[in-house]
Amino acid sequence: MIEVTNLQKSFGDVKVLKGINTTFHKGKTNLIIGQSGSGKTVFLKCLLGLFDYEEGSIAYDGKIFSKLSEAEKRNMRAEIGMVFQGSALFDSMTIEQNVMFPLQMFTKQSKSEMRDRVDFVLKRVNLDGAHKKMPSEASGGMQKRVAIARAIVNKPKYLFCDEPNSGLDPKTAIVIDNLIQEITDEYQITTVMNSHDMNSVMEIGEKIVFLRNGLKAWEGSKDTIFKTDNEVVTDFVYSSNLFKKVRKMYNEEH
Repeated sequence: MIEVTNLQKSFGDVKVLKGINTTFHKGKTNLIIGQSGSGKTVFLKCLLGLFDYEEGSIAYDGKIFSKLSEAEKRNMRAEIGMVFQGSALFDSMTIEQNVMFPLQMFTKQSKSEMRDRVDFVLKRVNLDGAHKKMPSEASGGMQKRVAIARAIVNKPKYLFCDEPNSGLDPKTAIVIDNLIQEITDEYQITTVMNSHDMNSVMEIGEKIVFLRNGLKAWEGSKDTIFKTDNEVVTDFVYSSNLFKKVRKMYNEEH
């Protein structure tokens, strides 16, 4: 579980995050959504420990990150997996080498132990036998699955995903969404995902935090978002034609 209390972040005179309070639960897919400039990317980077902040706290299972020693922060980072927007694979490394990289950085496992773990996670994301391929030989969806395998290879407690469906066709995006949700539930990871994709919201949004102008304007789930009368939220989600159709179907069924 990740608990965020009164989080405030500024760049110079511009306050980007203005006192956010929320909780991201273990074993759930937690989504951060909002328009460009809402603060969601800055929020995610604060959660990752990439940005310092002026006020507030972020606690990982009760441990406040800013109060940890450098050694404790390093240990905490070893418990975090990250799926970057553009996959961020190393072009000069094979898929196997890419996935093995966090193990080499954070563990003292033997080469055979690392290979066994890489074999396991590649099989888990349906990439068994892709070990020797280069990233340039993989499709966009395949690269995302490699990125997920790399993110979970070190058995993280926390998984962060920055726009994991960016650049993917709708069908492949659903596959990636479902894979993230399956892994989150299977390994009981606290997953936080930055997204502007309403498909993702409707597919896997077990907890949704909607940001607007650096404030938490609303939070709920993929079910309650259909029922909200919060105009800020409905203005945002109604920009998706697909959402209009799904909400109409939902209202007819309920």
